[in-house]
Amino acid sequence: MLVLAALSLVVALAALALAGLLWKERLDARTRTRSGAAPLPEDVLGLRQEVAALRLESAQALRHLAIVRYDAFGDMGGHLSWSLALADDAGDGVLLTSIHGRNDARSYAKTISAWRCEVQLSPEEEQALGQLRR
Repeated sequence: MLVLAALSLVVALAALALAGLLWKERLDARTRTRSGAAPLPEDVLGLRQEVAALRLESAQALRHLAIVRYDAFGDMGGHLSWSLALADDAGDGVLLTSIHGRNDARSYAKTISAWRCEVQLSPEEEQALGQLRR
């Protein structure tokens, strides 16, 4: 009698497992698209669109930065002069330079296009532009 009860229990568990597998297969078949992949919920599709828009915006942001500090004149110390290069992912941006002397300071702005500058650069500006691409 005990053997018959154990055998009945094994058959019942096998039937439950088979029913669960069949139910899961039916559920998966209902949620599949024609291509065979399950459709994504609307919130996931919305998030994907937002991420794509953010990636596009961030490509145009000035994300690359390089700065070189130096002494423009031999009689002054402290590295008060500097050249700052800023660019987006395409290499478009600006190169800013501030040269500090004993009695005055001068500032310059130069346009960067495709990682290059059309006007002549000082060695320090060249260095900042070179560091920008790394």
